Amino acid sequence: MRSSLLTLCLAVALAAGCSSEQAAPTVDPVAAPSDAQGSAVAAEHDETSYAEPDSVRIKDLALALDVDFDNRQLTGSATYTLDWVDPAAGRLVLDTRDLAIEKVVGELPDGKWKDLTFVVDEAHDILGSKLTIAAPERNPRIRVTYTTSPEASGLQWLTPAMTEGGKTPFMFSQSQQIHARSWVPLQDTPRVRFTYTAHVTSPKDAMVLMSADNDPAAERDGDYHFAMPQPIPSYLLAIAAGDLVFKPISGRSGVWAEPSAVDRSVAEFADTEKMIEVTEQLYGPYRWERYDMLVLPPSFPYGGMENPRLSFITPTVIVGDKSLVGLIAHELAHSWSGNLVTFSTPRDGWLNEGFTSYVENRIIEELYGKDRADMENVIERNELAVEYAELDPALQVLAQRPGTVKDPDASSSATVYTKGAWFLQFLEQRFGREDFDPFLRGYFDHFAFQSIPTATFVEYLKENLIDRHPGKVSMDEVEQWIHEPGIPDNAPKIVSPRFDAVDAARAAWLADGVLPDKSLTGGWSTQEWVHFVEGMPETLSVEQLSALDAAYAFTGTANGEIAMRWYPLAVRSGYDHVNPAVEVFLEKIGRRKLIMPTYEALVKTPEGLQLAETVFEKARPGYHPITTGSVEAVIAKAKSQ
Repeated sequence: MRSSLLTLCLAVALAAGCSSEQAAPTVDPVAAPSDAQGSAVAAEHDETSYAEPDSVRIKDLALALDVDFDNRQLTGSATYTLDWVDPAAGRLVLDTRDLAIEKVVGELPDGKWKDLTFVVDEAHDILGSKLTIAAPERNPRIRVTYTTSPEASGLQWLTPAMTEGGKTPFMFSQSQQIHARSWVPLQDTPRVRFTYTAHVTSPKDAMVLMSADNDPAAERDGDYHFAMPQPIPSYLLAIAAGDLVFKPISGRSGVWAEPSAVDRSVAEFADTEKMIEVTEQLYGPYRWERYDMLVLPPSFPYGGMENPRLSFITPTVIVGDKSLVGLIAHELAHSWSGNLVTFSTPRDGWLNEGFTSYVENRIIEELYGKDRADMENVIERNELAVEYAELDPALQVLAQRPGTVKDPDASSSATVYTKGAWFLQFLEQRFGREDFDPFLRGYFDHFAFQSIPTATFVEYLKENLIDRHPGKVSMDEVEQWIHEPGIPDNAPKIVSPRFDAVDAARAAWLADGVLPDKSLTGGWSTQEWVHFVEGMPETLSVEQLSALDAAYAFTGTANGEIAMRWYPLAVRSGYDHVNPAVEVFLEKIGRRKLIMPTYEALVKTPEGLQLAETVFEKARPGYHPITTGSVEAVIAKAKSQ
């Protein structure tokens, strides 16, 4: 049905059955709302969603989906059990992006289903399309039948050639921040939490998994059922399908991966159960029953995604020495900070990522020692310093004001991750762990399975920590950390003796050309090598780079954390020897953090821009849509200058 006709029908239906329409006008989600009732309204409004959760909320979602690899689509239906918060409300508004909505029906009191009138608005570049469903009878359940687009931003479809095994196609989702709406019509805002079930069919050679109760012993038969009994926000809805097998790490944790990758993944992540136990000791019980990990193909755009019960993990952290398993600690920590207690809007991203980065560092310290935890902190703070040198001050505040970030995928990682963790480390230092640890554990307990804004955390902090220990931290200091740009002068500093040794070795080499002795570098961890390369001048001579390469074989390294620093340095310095390895690296890896610095370095020169375009065209089919968009933006900006 065409939009013009739908609009007319919807207007008639709403006029007849919904007295609240004038009280709840359509607003532009990108703009800040009118704040006639005080700051709490602005704090809770999510401008990245069309949904109206103050009128009606999804309590439970029942999915029925078929995975179609040939057409790169999911087809099926979503059935919502609804809580009509406002008894006068008469419509359900959902977020969608590039979905073909085929039919909408509502359940009647007698159990029968009735067609409902709906409108799909024109698409917004970032937010997608608003789906408005007329429901004057406030149906207890509504069902939407739909098909996804082959170009859905939240799904990636890989041909067999793009997988490690090379025999079976692969599909996986990435719903955060607002990409769930591209594969399920939803109230795509963390303000709404729901339980869900799913019935998914697929080709019989594909194992399907979801962020739910995956059975390690499930048979691969093309017919799968899932349940998630704990309420989650939409960005934690996840699905994957492919040639996947399972191997356990402990009774409640294990790894799903392609057959050729599962053994080395289990070996790398062998400490996962110890991580769970450490975090439970600090912050209370793990409340999601199982903690499994799915190792995805290298095209996954992020390091990890904390989908409950099934964290999605990049294979780029599997380097053979457990030096990068801080990422596992991070995704696990989200089971408390983010999944259990969730930000209510993307503007409050630090409540997820800052808390999680803090907890991650505590896990690393407990299992691998303070030296390693300190080194990882220093690396992150150095990266923050570089980012803040050019970052808009408006993006340097922890609690973003409405309208600051138009695209939630474009927020500052240095702010939400590193500054957020730094603030909690400041509180820990001032109050001491003997008081701060119980406070944080109480916070997770108090707000379990809730979504909150920054203002709610600040109220809890004042009442349960600051007021109980007067004279240690002022609310003015809290205000500066949360609402002012930059890092306050009272931020705790970290000194790393191991990095001091690295700095001395680098300085000596730059001064006299004598490389550090292998007796020193032979025991260096990934973190020390990262610091060694990261501390180099903006450019080096080709002779210097050649000497480093001959000694340490940086070019072609399998360690992505080193590669993401070495290749940009080499490109900026005109060390063309790396170009073939750069092409291989950019074609194989789709993790944005690792590849974007090299693309950004390449596009600075005409020759590099040409290489970037050539490589991108080869790599594009294997990149996730999120990665593709990032690379396209960098190339387009360079070509416009």
